[in-house]
Amino acid sequence: MAPLVGIIANPVSARDIRRVIANATSLQITDRANIVLRVLACLKASGVGQVVMMPENGGIRHHVRRGVERSRNLGEHEFPEITYLDMAITGTVDDTIRAADLMRQMKVGTIVVLGGDGTHRAVVSRSGDVPIAGISTGTNNAFPEHREPTITGLAVGLAVTGRVPQTVAYAPNKKLVVRVNDQAPEIALVDVAFVTERVVGARALWKPETFRELFVTFADPEVIGMSAIAGLLEPVRRHEPGGLHVLLAPVEDAPLALTVPIAPGYMRPIGIASWQKLVAGKSHGPQIAAGSIALDGERELSFSERDRVQVALEENAFRTVNVAAVMDHAARHGLMRRAGLMTMKRQVS
Repeated sequence: MAPLVGIIANPVSARDIRRVIANATSLQITDRANIVLRVLACLKASGVGQVVMMPENGGIRHHVRRGVERSRNLGEHEFPEITYLDMAITGTVDDTIRAADLMRQMKVGTIVVLGGDGTHRAVVSRSGDVPIAGISTGTNNAFPEHREPTITGLAVGLAVTGRVPQTVAYAPNKKLVVRVNDQAPEIALVDVAFVTERVVGARALWKPETFRELFVTFADPEVIGMSAIAGLLEPVRRHEPGGLHVLLAPVEDAPLALTVPIAPGYMRPIGIASWQKLVAGKSHGPQIAAGSIALDGERELSFSERDRVQVALEENAFRTVNVAAVMDHAARHGLMRRAGLMTMKRQVS
């Protein structure tokens, strides 16, 4: 069966208050379309002939179509065949969730995701066993690794066509599972934060004085956002066991203050009360009685003294394309090599 790759690029991602209060830039629609075109070209070059994309009305589809038509008119044919999911467009994150669900049902080999932490979380919530490959185009991009999309597209193609063993091509990832009473569980790929504000309002976190508790799946000192707090305290690698649990406090009351980039160019002091390793499978309740719960930097839930809230780390929760490992394997095994023109001429003669 020919490999099929899904691409989700939601034009409504990366539109939150952090773009206003921090020195953050926003990728234009043409930039996102150009990223998609780079990925498509690499998929075709590595043997992928069919791609299915999420439909949208933001303009990405229009620019991609123009790029494909321009290539065909020049006789290059450097892109795979593209189809679009048959789904209604709402212009919200629901489009991302619906697209991931449909792609899982179609049994695509991999889903390429353009977005930040929130977009990737939405995809993982419905992608099931389908691996994902992230391209960072959001506000806070702690989960998707920062890498040229050309290389990500090439690695996805090499992985889904079976030219790289699955044990090399895909890596397991951790997630946090949040349960409030008997409601359906919510997930976070990077961090769960508890803040004192009860009203969700502007969903993005940007008021450090309200931060009280933080759980992270990994702690990378090179990222921004809530997880940067943990990363600058005690690094925990993405694929190593466990996470980190940090108790926060107002700066004036805390034994330790940490200067952290909680948004692009937005440095703030954070009060640290204590921190410890987070073990998988153990449930934790919040230290505050009421407030809001932020998942990957965006407030999604509020809770009161009457609610029972539990957070637990889950390992081997979903898979991602291990781009670095795929490209290393490709180089060591000569997957991108082919005979030169002189050699081929000699073979013909």
